[in-house]
Amino acid sequence: MLREFPQTLQNCTMGSQPVETFSVEEQRRKLDMEDATGQLERAQWVLNSPDPPGLLQELGSSVREIIFSHGNKHASSAAGQKQQSRAMKFLQGLFPILRWGRDYKVSEFKNDLMAGLTLASLSIPQSIGYANLAKLDPQYGLYTSVIPPLIYTVMGSSREIAIGPVAVVSMLLSSMIGEIQDPLADPIAYRNFVFTVTLFAGTFQAIFGLFRLGFLVDFLSHASIVGFMGGAAIVIGLQQLKGLLGIRHFTTKTDVVSVLHSAFTSIHHPWSPLNFVLGCSFLIFLLFARFIGRKNKKLFWFPAIAPLVSVILSTLIVYLTKADKHGVNIVRHIKGGLNRSSIHDLQLSGPQVGQAAKIGLISAIVALTEAIAVGRSFASIKGYHIDGNKEMLALGFMNIAGSLSSCYVATGSFSRTAVNFSAGCKTLVSNIVMAITVLVSLELFTALLYYTPTAILASIILSALPGLIDIREAYYIWKVDKLDFIACIGAFFGVLFASVEIGLLAAVTISFARILLMNAIRPGIETLGRLPRADVYCDMDQYPMAIKTPGILAVRINSALLCFANANFIRERILRWVAEELDESKESTEGRIQAVILDMSNVMNIDTAGILALEELHKELLLHGTQLAIANPKWQVIHKLRLAEFIDMIGREWVFLTVSEAVDACVSSKLTALANC
Repeated sequence: MLREFPQTLQNCTMGSQPVETFSVEEQRRKLDMEDATGQLERAQWVLNSPDPPGLLQELGSSVREIIFSHGNKHASSAAGQKQQSRAMKFLQGLFPILRWGRDYKVSEFKNDLMAGLTLASLSIPQSIGYANLAKLDPQYGLYTSVIPPLIYTVMGSSREIAIGPVAVVSMLLSSMIGEIQDPLADPIAYRNFVFTVTLFAGTFQAIFGLFRLGFLVDFLSHASIVGFMGGAAIVIGLQQLKGLLGIRHFTTKTDVVSVLHSAFTSIHHPWSPLNFVLGCSFLIFLLFARFIGRKNKKLFWFPAIAPLVSVILSTLIVYLTKADKHGVNIVRHIKGGLNRSSIHDLQLSGPQVGQAAKIGLISAIVALTEAIAVGRSFASIKGYHIDGNKEMLALGFMNIAGSLSSCYVATGSFSRTAVNFSAGCKTLVSNIVMAITVLVSLELFTALLYYTPTAILASIILSALPGLIDIREAYYIWKVDKLDFIACIGAFFGVLFASVEIGLLAAVTISFARILLMNAIRPGIETLGRLPRADVYCDMDQYPMAIKTPGILAVRINSALLCFANANFIRERILRWVAEELDESKESTEGRIQAVILDMSNVMNIDTAGILALEELHKELLLHGTQLAIANPKWQVIHKLRLAEFIDMIGREWVFLTVSEAVDACVSSKLTALANC
């Protein structure tokens, strides 16, 4: 039994006045009144929150955030320090080199110089090989290793990334553009089309960064990228059979069936075994160098210079033995000199502009995905963060400039970035050193590459492909998430047996379908219960010990958007639960649901279809004598519910900050109703 405190206390010895005392019941009523007052106050916080920013305000904020560097919006006013001007902040946000370049040291340049020279020794042969893969003349691969790295150095934020042509993008361009423009029939028109696609790719990348549309790139999930890269690596490898076997007539298709069929049928035509012997010999050397570099990290330079050594040795062998007279295919003429302007080569009118824009969009997404993945991987090792939207802006301007200077789509290369990192680069100055070295090679040494065998270029590309096939990661995806593995396999087989664009489409479709089915069309709906000895409400399936409050159904909606795609599903599920409770409690009113509480803490936004579904739910519940309550609605949600006058429909007293407060209010209302009866 509750015992009362004494009615009076003795006066204090210091002559103080008598202290008024309260009974336990009076104290409890006082605390209940304070709790009720606090609950009402917190509910008013929810109901009277300010209006969220409009679309134009959000867009302006996004532009400011991408242009200006991160940090406090208001510069600190430390004593003795002059506040940075807004113009300088703008320039430093757009050109990060202005920020880190001020503190650049001579000791860092020594590291960057060695890293840049090592990087160039790998970049020169790879660039020639990737240009060959893109069905372009060799010099265009070298051009792409000059201008884009210089632009990225000024605008990029990753310290280790190595910019230039890559295998996947080169193969993508040759496969997609080759269906529109034949590189053999009209190589000049094909080259101009590539420049036009590069311009569109850079424009899309810059737009993605400026308007913070990076989520479009995220539709290519990690699992999809693993599958896509694996399939692309196999297709690229099979296409190198042309150079490795010295086959002159080879299919332009990229699916594995067409490539293998072309390879087997071409064997019956004249071909030179010397190409195969030369290519395989140096391929074994390159793979051995790769193995040594992985076993001993101190010998990182060995696999880095192995491609250049292979080019020099094979060129000498062909020149000294006159092997080109005996069927060995060689590169022949490589045009030297600086990048020439390609402004007048761009095809911005005509019936093929739409096709160029489409290929540019696909190339932009693939290039962005690879560059950001590479940049973030090495940034996490060094312990710093790169802004994906700023990276998109830098890559976009880099490719726009490249399209105007005879370059094709460039991005970050994982293999060359790994070499740059292992060589001890400190800043992006290593890219400048690499670009200058390539430029010097274009001016002075291109004539020496006349006798370079094409089989060596095929070997260099083949030696770089194992890094694209990640079997361990595919197994990890299978072990952790089977649905993710379906996206991985879909992208893999799409690239392997159809085409690059089909593989990308399959990956995006599967990922998007998963989002729709699991999170939008059929979102998770949890019934909540209170954990014992706690004031926390959790999913009763995950926590079986959670206690359900009699007569109250607390539901959490696990979807970021309550919209036309899922609103009716959520409404019908709740009504079915209410109907089931009614069927179970026909003889007794104890179990009848008298209140439904919607925990909307996970719902970020709502559309008109979602509001209409809530209105219909409210009306249906009233027919069953059940009250609807809302807990913890987010900013956009409560704003739209106020505008739609839904809050007035259910009553402002039925909106709460937490599920716990909503349950307490519903229980109090239930007790009051019983007392009145």
